[in-house]
Parts: sequence; structure tokens; C-alpha cells
Amino acid sequence: MSRERLPVTPAVRVLRAARVAFTGHSYGYEEQGGTAVSSRELGVDEHAVIKTLVMEDDHKRPLIVLMHGDSEVSTRKLARHIGVKGVAPCSPEAASRHSGYLVGGTSPFGTRRVMPVYLEHSILDLPRIYINGGKRGYLVAIVPQVLVELLKPELVEVAV
Repeated sequence: MSRERLPVTPAVRVLRAARVAFTGHSYGYEEQGGTAVSSRELGVDEHAVIKTLVMEDDHKRPLIVLMHGDSEVSTRKLARHIGVKGVAPCSPEAASRHSGYLVGGTSPFGTRRVMPVYLEHSILDLPRIYINGGKRGYLVAIVPQVLVELLKPELVEVAV
């Protein structure tokens, strides 16, 4: 049995340094496919595939939102929660500049810039999640508590 060689990304380095138990899962990346493709390719529920969204507030300050793959973010609720007038997704160029990752391969671990992280609270109810490992077509499976331990996120209820 041959072992698949896992990519070594900043995210993988962070997980290894923290001695986090994780498994890597590669799949055929499709442009604009999102979590529907990764969940289908890996044979897992899209609700357990967590997307890493780089957004910015009305002052252009970047932030990360971690959301279920089958849900959207209510930017109105999020803005109200953090006390700003508005929140919107960053342009792909700005998201890459802030995170150090290509859009479609953005991980919340090992970002170029430290940003506040907002975590949809119900993610913590899942037994295992699949989140980007820092490369398009590559997810890592972890227990959701790892997000709390490593990212110190603020819990929110902003899914729609």
C-alpha cells in the first residue's frame, strides 16, 4: 500500500507544530466548485465541510468567518455582532494578500496576517470537520475543538 504524500503548507506546519491529530484529504479541485465539490469528492456531508471566508468591515479591516459549507453568512448579522456598519467579502486579490493563500485554498491556520476569527457556533456540535489545509484540492479532517484551541475565535450565530 503506497502512502499519498501530503502537501506541506503553512496550515499543515501549524497543525503539526501544535501536535494536532489530523488526516489530509486530496480531491480534484474545480474552479468555482466550492464545498459542494469537495463534499461530493470526499463522500462527506457538506454541512461538515467548513469554508474559510476572508471578509472586511467598513473600514477595510480583514476578518475570517468559518461557516458550514451548506450555509451562507448574514453579513448584516455579523456587522451588528461586531459593531460595524457593514461587512463584505474581500476581493480575491485582497483575500490572498491578507491570508497568503489562493482563494479556493484558504485555511484559517498559518495566515500571513493575524485576523480576528468568527466561528459559527454550531460547527462545534459536529464530531469531525473538514477544513482547507492551505491548498486548492486539499482538506484536513480535525475535531472542531482544534479551532477553539488554535484560533481563539469569537462564536457567532450568523448562518442563513
